[in-house]
Amino acid sequence: MKGVSNHPLRAAAERLRRSERLVVLTGAGMSKESGIPTFRDALEGVWARFDPEELATPQAFQRNPRLVWEWYEMRRLQVLQVQPHAGHYALAALEDRLPQVVVITQNVDGLHRRAGSSDVIELHGNITQHKCFADCQGAPTLLDIATLSQTEVPPRCPHCGAYVRPNVVWFNEFLPVEALERARDLCLRADVVLIVGTSGIVQPAASLPYIAKQHGRAFLIDVNPQRDEIAPICDIFLQGTAGSVLPQLVELLDG
Repeated sequence: MKGVSNHPLRAAAERLRRSERLVVLTGAGMSKESGIPTFRDALEGVWARFDPEELATPQAFQRNPRLVWEWYEMRRLQVLQVQPHAGHYALAALEDRLPQVVVITQNVDGLHRRAGSSDVIELHGNITQHKCFADCQGAPTLLDIATLSQTEVPPRCPHCGAYVRPNVVWFNEFLPVEALERARDLCLRADVVLIVGTSGIVQPAASLPYIAKQHGRAFLIDVNPQRDEIAPICDIFLQGTAGSVLPQLVELLDG
């Protein structure tokens, strides 16, 4: 039997301890653990008859801006009612223990920042923010809806009169170029990549672990309740939820 020093959790902690450039990749599993349903899981009740193409594309917004706005306002209010979990706080705690920690997330809930992570790349945007549909003052043209006229739903951009929309990446839209380029560059230079709660299916985010492994030679640690698409290329697979596994890793770092 192998000794405890070879236990995957301890081995992962040892590798993290030596990291100079850590990149953390997080997906929907991280948010679901805080009680945020995935996009499709949220299609229930009065929304059950809709499909994503009716609620999450720029074309859908142009056809029926009020419908799409009300869907995303419902989702935004859901997000504001939940809290970061122990896994979010553990990732933030890594910043006090390692030279460089950058979180790259597919999630739009802003929970990483709320938990204290200071360098977060939100590949798919942030549902708690709003912007001009036309991005008339540059991409994105962020707007504070509390300061906008509420006489029309959705409200209008005060600069150009276009509708205001959530600051998220919809189907049929490209990810923000600068965010994606920085994410790829970080993965190329990372010595360790910690992958948490992602299925490894949604592109282009799903390509980042492969970039880190095949081109950057990074050490990959995968945390997930079930083996996923990324597990075969990872050096260590830790089976469990983010809220249970990540605090243990931080505790071992301090040990």
